[in-house]
Amino acid sequence: MYKKNIKRVFDILIILLFSLPTVLIGTIIAILIKIDSKGSIFYKQERLGFKGKVFEIYKFRTMVENAENIGSGIKTFQDDPRITTIGKFLRKTSLDEIPQLINVLKGDMSIIGPRPPVPYHPRKYQEYRKEQVKRFTVRPGITGYAQIKGRNNISWDERIVYDIEYVNNLSFLLDIKIFILTIVKVFKKEGIHSNTKEEIHSNTK
Repeated sequence: MYKKNIKRVFDILIILLFSLPTVLIGTIIAILIKIDSKGSIFYKQERLGFKGKVFEIYKFRTMVENAENIGSGIKTFQDDPRITTIGKFLRKTSLDEIPQLINVLKGDMSIIGPRPPVPYHPRKYQEYRKEQVKRFTVRPGITGYAQIKGRNNISWDERIVYDIEYVNNLSFLLDIKIFILTIVKVFKKEGIHSNTKEEIHSNTK
């Protein structure tokens, strides 16, 4: 019942509740991005979502324009010089994720759920094992169970285990717990970077 109907209502209510401050903060961020560096305000990228459907995710741009073709390519790491000044702040505070509320409104994502990988990393949809495909039986989220467990400090295989655990135990109370703990982790700035290089597209927070 919750998974099919109420979860979507929960998403809309959260967006409505925070709509005014989100618009104000988003407008300020957009202005700062344009002042800080050349390029678009938003960063768009294809991701793998519900039932393996590919969709375009939105984020505030945190790196210099055309970053994928500069330096270490699709790899990024702590103190990466391609990350802009405002980008560093946005990543630390997870404010770069705000535009994903558009994805939630469109129905591509949920507030809480497994983070959506790119179509080819860590593997293609058809290459996930039967048990692992469970993570795609719910809409991907802006934050999720794996993010409160380790954020960027755990491997993709570990994240998938947590994603499956989330799907198996999905409930309103679990979503509320994840929502609250995500806010706590963001304020504590825990798990923003791992000790190894991260892929640009796996900035999952």
